[in-house]
Amino acid sequence: MAQDKYSAVWVSNSSMGDFINCPRLYYLRNVYKDPATGHKVNIINPSLALGQSVHEVLEALSLLPSEERFKESLLIAYERSWEKVRGKMGGFNNDEQEEHVKGRGRKMLERVMENPGPLLNKAVKIKKELPNYYLSEEENIILCGKIDWLEYLPEDDTVHIIDFKTGKHDESSASLQLPIYTLLVANCQKRIASRGSYWYLDRDNVPISVKLPTMEEAYQMVLDTARKVKEARLKGEYICPKEGCFACRPFEAIMNREAEFVGVGGYKQDLYIVN
Repeated sequence: MAQDKYSAVWVSNSSMGDFINCPRLYYLRNVYKDPATGHKVNIINPSLALGQSVHEVLEALSLLPSEERFKESLLIAYERSWEKVRGKMGGFNNDEQEEHVKGRGRKMLERVMENPGPLLNKAVKIKKELPNYYLSEEENIILCGKIDWLEYLPEDDTVHIIDFKTGKHDESSASLQLPIYTLLVANCQKRIASRGSYWYLDRDNVPISVKLPTMEEAYQMVLDTARKVKEARLKGEYICPKEGCFACRPFEAIMNREAEFVGVGGYKQDLYIVN
């Protein structure tokens, strides 16, 4: 099949994660557009608002020379970022709830300032705004995704993938996240990844090392799921295995006009709160 980025099936860690959880969720979050606005729909809640703000602050550091990253308190940048998710735009029900969640993020950034570790070292940035490449040219499938941090390792000219975690639960061992990042790193810049870590900012002072898959393992794992996504799109079949599971039910509330519209977020998504 000829390469065509407009007709290609684009897959990412988020979209394939949705598909694995529930094909109906995948459709409602990644395919459906509100006929009235032409926008995709999404749900905002306090946990997502927290993650968005903390990630924005930390990821911006990689754009600065290492010696300048901590000249200004991260809490100043955090206040600026938080303005985007204040009140209803962050899914908050009241000021007390918002201040509690905001305080958690403040503690995470204080932890990083006290234990900057790898964030003091040289970082590698992938030049594309949204890193992507053809996972399969023949099948017209493109893999895309943003990586939180790539630490440069001069001893062997490789990179260390670091993913910031703001939730309270550990990433599943079956997660496609590191396999996807391994492939993106290898195909979107010149160095390979030799290390991978999750940094659970709520509790750990240092990133926790995780074994990376081989390139062959990563490719097969990701392609297998990507093919299932493409098959569902070709057939137009997005069936919830439980006829309304915990994953797709909140989005069904949007379809049923049972959710509260709060505004338009990034990537022109209509954002809703589901109670």
